[in-house]
Amino acid sequence: MGVISLRLKDSDLERLDELARLEGKEKSAIARELLEYGWDFLMLKHYKMGKLSLEGLAKKLDISISEAIDLLAEFGIEAPIEFEDYLEGLKVFEGK
Repeated sequence: MGVISLRLKDSDLERLDELARLEGKEKSAIARELLEYGWDFLMLKHYKMGKLSLEGLAKKLDISISEAIDLLAEFGIEAPIEFEDYLEGLKVFEGK
């Protein structure tokens, strides 16, 4: 694991302190979680703007395509799958 040193505004440090207290975690753990959430958010935003394909999103988030579709649904972002494609996939899944 690498180490990075950075300067933060007082308000950002206060937010880290507050989250650390609320979550019962160390500030460094909270900072790592926030970085991960930020990455996920930006990748979802890039997907929504058409800068990433579904496969690209899944790769960037290190998840399967079906997990990416579930994540999109969780955040109310429409999946790029037509109903006919869904039915065809269901047939394949059922072995028909």
